[in-house]
Amino acid sequence: MIYLDDLLQATEGQLHGRPVATQFSSFAFDSRQLEPGELFLAVRTATGDGHDYIGHAIRRGAAGILCEVPEAVPQTDPPVTTIVVPSLQQALADYAAFIMQKYQPTVIGVTGSSGKTTTKEAIAAVLQQRYNVFKNYGSYNGRYGLPIALGRLEPGCEIAVLEMACDTFGEIGEMARLVRPRVGVITTINKTHLAYLGTLDNIAAEKGRLIEALPFNGAAILNADDPRVAGMVPRTQARILTFGLSTGADVRAVDIALSPEGMTFTLLYNGQSYPARTALLGRHQIYPLLAAVTTGLVFDVSPREALDALAAMPRVPGRMNLLAGRNGTLILDDTFNASPEAMQAALDTLAELPGAHKVAVLGDIPDLGDETVAAHRQIGAYAAPLLTRLVTKGEAAQEIAAAALEAGMGQHAVHVTFTSDDAVAALEDLLSPDTVVLVKGGADVRLERVVKKLLAHPDRDSWRLVRQGAGWERVRIRQPARPTWVEIDLDAVANNVRRLVDMAAPARILAVLKADAYGHGMVKVARTVLNNGASWVGVATLGEAITLRKAGVDAPILVMSYMPAWQAHEAIRYQVSATIFSLELARAFSRAALDLNQTAYLHVKVDTGMGRLGLLPDEVLPFMQAIRLPGLKVEGIYTHLATADEADLSHAREQLRRFNQVLAQLDEAGLRPPLAHACNTAGLINLPEGRYDMVRVGIGLYGLPPSPETPLPEGFRRALAFKTTVGQVKTLPPDSPIGYGAVYRTKGTETIAIIPVGYADGFRRGPRTWGEVLVKGQRAPLVGRVSMDQAAINVTHIPNVRQGDEVVLIGRQGNEEITAEEVADRLGTVNYEVVSELLARIPRVS
Repeated sequence: MIYLDDLLQATEGQLHGRPVATQFSSFAFDSRQLEPGELFLAVRTATGDGHDYIGHAIRRGAAGILCEVPEAVPQTDPPVTTIVVPSLQQALADYAAFIMQKYQPTVIGVTGSSGKTTTKEAIAAVLQQRYNVFKNYGSYNGRYGLPIALGRLEPGCEIAVLEMACDTFGEIGEMARLVRPRVGVITTINKTHLAYLGTLDNIAAEKGRLIEALPFNGAAILNADDPRVAGMVPRTQARILTFGLSTGADVRAVDIALSPEGMTFTLLYNGQSYPARTALLGRHQIYPLLAAVTTGLVFDVSPREALDALAAMPRVPGRMNLLAGRNGTLILDDTFNASPEAMQAALDTLAELPGAHKVAVLGDIPDLGDETVAAHRQIGAYAAPLLTRLVTKGEAAQEIAAAALEAGMGQHAVHVTFTSDDAVAALEDLLSPDTVVLVKGGADVRLERVVKKLLAHPDRDSWRLVRQGAGWERVRIRQPARPTWVEIDLDAVANNVRRLVDMAAPARILAVLKADAYGHGMVKVARTVLNNGASWVGVATLGEAITLRKAGVDAPILVMSYMPAWQAHEAIRYQVSATIFSLELARAFSRAALDLNQTAYLHVKVDTGMGRLGLLPDEVLPFMQAIRLPGLKVEGIYTHLATADEADLSHAREQLRRFNQVLAQLDEAGLRPPLAHACNTAGLINLPEGRYDMVRVGIGLYGLPPSPETPLPEGFRRALAFKTTVGQVKTLPPDSPIGYGAVYRTKGTETIAIIPVGYADGFRRGPRTWGEVLVKGQRAPLVGRVSMDQAAINVTHIPNVRQGDEVVLIGRQGNEEITAEEVADRLGTVNYEVVSELLARIPRVS
C-alpha cells in the first residue's frame, strides 16, 4: 500500500489540485494493465512517454497520477489525485529508500545470470513458514522495476526477498545502496547479457557488487559449483555459506532422480542427510532449492523444515513447467528467457523425461553480442543426438538448425520457422502421449505463443504461461537497429500463400522472392512460404539463389532472368535451375554439368508476346530437339503474361493460345517438360485456364494488389509497414528556409519535425515525393527537399509532437492509412517499385 503522505515526504513532490485518494494499492506504469485504485506512473523512457497515456489510465480507474507535466492530466470530475515531481525515476528511487527505512525489513538480495526468480520464490517459501515475507513480483527487478515492486511493501513485513537483475554496469550496486541487504545470494554466472557487459568476468564483477554491500554480520550465500561465484569470497566481509553438488559445499545434494512428477534427492548438511522431493524439473533447478535451504539456516530454519516447505512449492510459469498438451503430449515450457547454459540444461532435462519422441522448439538466445553465432551453433550440435525433431523460430536460431544438420540430424527432422503457427505445424504429426516437447527461447521470440497453441486446454491453462497480460499483446521487446525500420507481418505472408495455394490447386506454387522478396526480406519469407504450401521459389539472380542455399533453403529454386555462361558451374554446384533460350547457354550448361559430374536443371523461356527474354513460339520445337545434350535435364517451360492485370485480357489470352500451341507441338514430339507455367498473381486471379502445372506468384504473397483493375480477393492481408520516428521538433519563424536549395520557406510560424529517413532508404527525392506521412494519426506534408538520410515534415496542425513519436510512411496509424498504392500514385509508378526500393540498410522487424 502506498500512502500519499509517505510519497510526498519521500519525493518532495507537489500536489496539483485537490487530493481525493490518499492511498493507492500499488504502482502501475502500463495503462493497459492498470487495476482500479493504483497510482499511475507517467514514466518517460527511450521508447515512449507515459504522459500520453494518463487519460487512458484515469479511464481504467487510476486513483492517482505521479507525473512531471501536470498539464498532461485531463480535467475530471471528481479530480484525480496528482503528484508532480521533477524526475519520476528519481522519485521512485527516493520512495523506495524512504519506505525501506520506514518499515526496515531484513533484506535478502538475490542475483546471478539465471535462476534468480526460482531462487527468490524458493527462499520466500522457506521463510514464510515463520516470518512475514515480501518478495518482488513478476520481473520488477531492475533499477526502476524494483522501486515499483516496493510499492506493495506493507507495514509488518519482517523479511524482503528481492530479486536484482542488471544489464548495465553499476545497477546492482545502486539497488544494493537503495535496499541495504543483510543477506546476498548469487546463483550463477553465465552468458546472459554478454552483449551489454562484455565478458563473463565483467558479469561476475557486476553481480558481486551485491555481496560487497553486505555488513560484517550479514551472510553471503554462494554457488560452490560455479568458479566465478565461488571466487567472490574475498569480496565480502560477511559470513560465507555455500551450496552445490560438489563435496566442498556446505549444503549439497546427491542421488538426484527425475520424473514427470518432479525430482527426489538427498540433502547433506553438517553430517546429516535429509530425503527431499520437489515438483521442480531439471537438475539445474536443484540449485535454487539448495540456495533456499542455505538461506533458511541464516534465519534458524532447519533443513527439514525448509525441505518440507519446498516440497509444496509449485513450478514457476515459463520455467521448466510441465503442461498438458494436445493429444496427450507433454509440454516442457521454459519460455521465460534463455541463455546458452540454461538451454543446454533444459535439453538435458528433456532427455531424462520418459517418451519415445523428444522434440524441441528453440528460439533466439538474446544479448550474446559477438558470440551469437557460435553459441547458437553449439546448442545445435548439442541438441542433435538428443532429439527426434528440432524446430527453430527466429533469425539467430537458424544457426541452431544448421549446426544440428551438420551434426547428423536428417533434413526432415529439422524445421526452420519464423511464425508461431509454422512452429506448431512442424510438429503436429508427432503430438501424442509418446512425445515430450521442450519450448525454450529468449523473451523477444515470444515462444509462449507456441506453447499456448499446443495446450490441450488453453482457456484453462493460459494463466500458467508467461507474458499473458493485455499489455503484452502488442509489445515489441527489442527495438530496431535504427529509428527507421520496416515491419514485416510473416503471419500475413503465411495467410496469403495458403490462399494462393488453394486458388491454384492442383497446380503448384512458385513464390517469387526477387528483389529481397519485394523488400520484405528474402530468407524469412522463403521459409514462411515453403512452410505454408509453396513448392518452388523464384529469384532474378544467381546471387539471390545462393543466398537462399547458404541460409539452408533446399527447395527448388528457379533463376528467372538471364544467367551468363560463366555462371553455369555455380548454378549447378548450388542445384539452381536456370532459364535458357539459346543454344549457346544450353551448351555451356552441358559442359559445366560434365565438368562437375552433375546435372544441370533448366527451364525453357518462350516469348509469346511480352517482348523480353525467350524463344519465339516457332523456335521452341527445334530448340528442344537440339538441346538433348549430356548433363541437361529440362524440367520446365514457361512464358510471361504482359497484360494479365489489365481490364482487357485479350492479349493475355492470345499469349496463352500461342503457348498452348507450343505445348501441343512438344506433346506430339514427346518433348514436353514436366512443368509448364505462365501465370503470375494477376493471371491466377483472372485467367484460370492458364494455371497449367505451376503458377508463379509474387505481389499477391505480400498482400498487395497487382493493379487497380485486379484487386486481390477478400482475405488477403498486407504484410509490410514502413516507419520512422521524429528526430527533432522545432518552431520556425516565417520565411525560414528548409532543406537543400531552400526551395521551401515557411509561410508563417510553423512547427517542423525532422525524420531520419531519406532517398538512400528508397524514400524518393524527386521528381515526385511521398507527399505525406502519418503522425499521431494525422497526415503531415513533406516540406523542402528530401535529403539522403533526412526529411522534414510540417506538423503545425498536430499538437504535442515530440522527439521519438512514431511516423508511418506506409501503413496504418489510428484511422488513417497510407498504402503502397497511394505512394505509387504520387510517385508515378507501381506498388511493386515502391516496396522493392526499400533498401537493405533499413532493418526488417518481424
